[in-house]
Amino acid sequence: MKIKEVLQVLDELAPSSYQESYDNAGLIAGDSSVECTAVICTLDATEEVILEAKQKGCNLVVAHHPIIFSGLKKLTGKSYVERAVITAIKNDIAIYAIHTNLDNLLTGVNGKMADKLNLQNRKVLLHKQNNLMKLIVFVPVAEAEQVREAIFSAGGGNIGKYSECSFIIRGKSTFTPGHGTNPHTGQVGKREVNDEEKIEIIFPAYLKEKLITAMTDAHPYEEVAYDIIALNNYFHEVGSGLIGDLPEPIEITSFLKTVKRQFGLSVIRHTPFVAKEVQKVALCGGAGSFLIKNALSAGADVYITGDVKYHEFFDAEAKMVLADIGHWESEQFTVELLHDVLHSKFPTFAVLKSEVKTNPVNYFVD
Repeated sequence: MKIKEVLQVLDELAPSSYQESYDNAGLIAGDSSVECTAVICTLDATEEVILEAKQKGCNLVVAHHPIIFSGLKKLTGKSYVERAVITAIKNDIAIYAIHTNLDNLLTGVNGKMADKLNLQNRKVLLHKQNNLMKLIVFVPVAEAEQVREAIFSAGGGNIGKYSECSFIIRGKSTFTPGHGTNPHTGQVGKREVNDEEKIEIIFPAYLKEKLITAMTDAHPYEEVAYDIIALNNYFHEVGSGLIGDLPEPIEITSFLKTVKRQFGLSVIRHTPFVAKEVQKVALCGGAGSFLIKNALSAGADVYITGDVKYHEFFDAEAKMVLADIGHWESEQFTVELLHDVLHSKFPTFAVLKSEVKTNPVNYFVD
């Protein structure tokens, strides 16, 4: 199996179009066309992790954070980033990052956090726009079903938990085949009137080329009449943060003890308790202070995230508990998520979890 086959699974899990504009997800270093010996999953592709991969015979490191985030102008080994990249190149180890595109998936980083807290009725906190399109195509009635099935098979027609969604209108079409054409019906130079179906199907924008290819391959006409329309609709499973409900209300200190236990924390930084019980919980892995107001608007009792600055704690407005559990701590289970996804796809292939704890932040607890 080649490295690119592993990357294809990850691209399908969290398409690159889901990442934020400032991000650098994707293949960071290496040749995707070579054979993959084994995969190691990590949060950070540090030099220590690259050396671990070498020692364990892995030539692909799948990381959450891109080791190269802003541009590199030199490779002298003077920074931890340069040293990691040099070590990877010297040992023919590829590095792939799956960052904000995985953050922006409801079942991604935040979904894994929600699993640990048993949250129900999960929803995206801030939807990402411009990720949906609509395909409108006109097809002879007799071949309409085969074209519709081809579009469905390519990933079109999924709305929330519903699949194979389409809208159909029957009507008449007219066309006159010109010189040099080979019409499916009718004669050159003579106007033809046909019974056709107008099919409308919504699809994720990243599947555009795949859907067009599937649709035109299944269509009987040599010149296919179709429209692609960009939509402002929300893709309900794509966006920043997550909000959900605990199965039952729980006393706030008991809830925070659960968070400490589930995430293996020594400390939680938080705002004053404003209610005795918690049921609606918002969360965002990593640096999530940009979603504080969204959590408030959504009616969260508690918002769990990391990297909150002093003045940002005031943004909770004494209306909810804002809890900072740490960046690494909030995202640590992403390694487990990536391992499980790849292992389920390649059950007989070596997919490992890094044993290196890359968290650069330590806490002194006397």
